[in-house]
Amino acid sequence: MSRKWFNLEAQTDDAIFGGNQSAYSGLGLTRTQRIGGFAACFVGGLGVSLLGAILLFLGATGAFATLFAVGAILSLLGTGFLIGFKTQLEKMFKPVRVVATILLFAAIIMTFVSAFVLPTILCIIFVIVQYLAYLWYSLSYIPYARTLVKGWVGM
Repeated sequence: MSRKWFNLEAQTDDAIFGGNQSAYSGLGLTRTQRIGGFAACFVGGLGVSLLGAILLFLGATGAFATLFAVGAILSLLGTGFLIGFKTQLEKMFKPVRVVATILLFAAIIMTFVSAFVLPTILCIIFVIVQYLAYLWYSLSYIPYARTLVKGWVGM
């Protein structure tokens, strides 16, 4: 495949990782440390979510929902290591993904609420909504991914 198709020649490490204006320049984090922070948050978030899934099968719905939501938040925080937390927040609330971001945060909040206040079935429903909202949010960063998914589901 051609490098032009991926537009790799236009991307530099400075453009991808924030260059000299990094949110971490004062902390002295290197690019490797920032990638490590991202990986640790992503893997940690996945691990916490999987631990929650195990607890679901043991009947601890409240613990499951809490761990699943914490795992999603931890995974989201990982992106901040790559691009900076301020930049991440700005990108999250761009018009192309503001609805997905709001739905994701609402689903996380409702997952917490339903874990302790509402019936168990609503907790499971909000976890599914949270997962779908996170997926839709993530797809907004990939050009034409949402269009492709819409085509697959017939929308």
